[in-house]
Amino acid sequence: MSNDQGWDTYSKLVLQQLETLAKGIDGLRDELAHVKNQLTELKAKEDRVQDLKEWKEKIDEVASPTQLRDALKEIEDLKQFKTKAVTIFMVVQFLMALALSASKLF
Repeated sequence: MSNDQGWDTYSKLVLQQLETLAKGIDGLRDELAHVKNQLTELKAKEDRVQDLKEWKEKIDEVASPTQLRDALKEIEDLKQFKTKAVTIFMVVQFLMALALSASKLF
């Protein structure tokens, strides 16, 4: 009987260890799935970063940020010059009209 009881205890111990190992393996599978999901997210982010890097290189080929800033400043200066020129032209036209009308009166 002691041999049956020893085998019974041993088989219970083996089953308990197998169940513990099975739980550990399930935990590792879950963790591996989580790591795979994170890796997929990182690859997607890496692709987006690569796309942005390529876009920036294309933009830099056209003009650098400082060149764009300078161009915008020049455009603003040209707008101000245009406004001043049109205003001066209108004042000169008004003065010419005034001078013409004054010359006809006298």
